[in-house]
Amino acid sequence: MIGGVSLPRAELSSVVTALDDLIRRVAAIADESAASPDDDTAAELFAVERALTGARRRLDRVVTPPTRRR
Repeated sequence: MIGGVSLPRAELSSVVTALDDLIRRVAAIADESAASPDDDTAAELFAVERALTGARRRLDRVVTPPTRRR
């Protein structure tokens, strides 16, 4: 509960799962791009992967009760 409002944990958990899939997909494309001469694209995709991973961690902190985190 945040600010007296109950969180839609199931929906947020689904978003976490979707982010996991996006992270895997972007990482795979970044890896493929790294093997090509277009280094700028690979670097940008790796930055997107890092940003998505950070967002996933933050969302996980919202979804997971403090007593279950570790």
